[in-house]
Amino acid sequence: MSLDPDDTRPAFQQVSSALRADILTGKYVPGDQLPSGPELTRHFGVAKATIQRALDQLRDDGLIVTRKGKGSFVRQRTERPVGLRPHLEAAFSEPQVTIDFAGFSSETLHNAIQEPLDKVRSGRLTPQSITVRLLLPDSSAPMAVPVLVDGLRDDSDLRQRAGQIGQTNAGGIKHSVEVLAELGLVQSATVEIRLYRASPLFKLYIINGAEVFFGYYPLRQRTMTVNGSEKEFFDITGKDTTLFHHSSGPDESSIGSQYVSQSRRWFDSAWSSIAFESQA
Repeated sequence: MSLDPDDTRPAFQQVSSALRADILTGKYVPGDQLPSGPELTRHFGVAKATIQRALDQLRDDGLIVTRKGKGSFVRQRTERPVGLRPHLEAAFSEPQVTIDFAGFSSETLHNAIQEPLDKVRSGRLTPQSITVRLLLPDSSAPMAVPVLVDGLRDDSDLRQRAGQIGQTNAGGIKHSVEVLAELGLVQSATVEIRLYRASPLFKLYIINGAEVFFGYYPLRQRTMTVNGSEKEFFDITGKDTTLFHHSSGPDESSIGSQYVSQSRRWFDSAWSSIAFESQA
């Protein structure tokens, strides 16, 4: 397997990305030993030092462990802080891509999904279908956050601002995904947005029905001018959210499998029972 000459990333990042995809898609499962350094060098057609840097990156990401004199092994993964972006890229290597999101604004997803979408546009990733469901809060009614610091009072300007952030990012995801089908780059691509009357204090991603990423939004006090008036209010900070990763395994009774199953059940129930179509 040779590296993609059109990929502008350094060779070690391309190698680590390919191995990461193999791990996250189950080609190598927890406990499996990766091919040896010389085998990987021949497979990718790169130098030994490049393979070493790629393995170092996978170790830093917590995906593998190295045992002296024995080699590198896929680690037994449970709950741990992770980054969303590399897992999304791996998900887009599958024929059918599904992404379910529940949270405040989908801003992180909007940013993280752009790289794999760019690779679909360039032909480096070739899924057949992409289906995205976004479950966002209804900002037309009072919410737990954002609220004014003074008496925790509701403020329509703050709610309108929060709603606009959510709709802007969701609209961006919808356009960038669905245009792939219009261009004939995938067979089907749909993004559906639904609102529900709740104030999410956590974010949830379900990727390809087999991986879950979950994190609590930190709350902080902010001062900002909104519609010409300075306001002091409590807000959430999505970019500071620590995500934890759970993945389905061969054993349905494992913690990861149970977490994925329950997350899917919760999302589907909220989606079908208390959510309504966004009018944006």
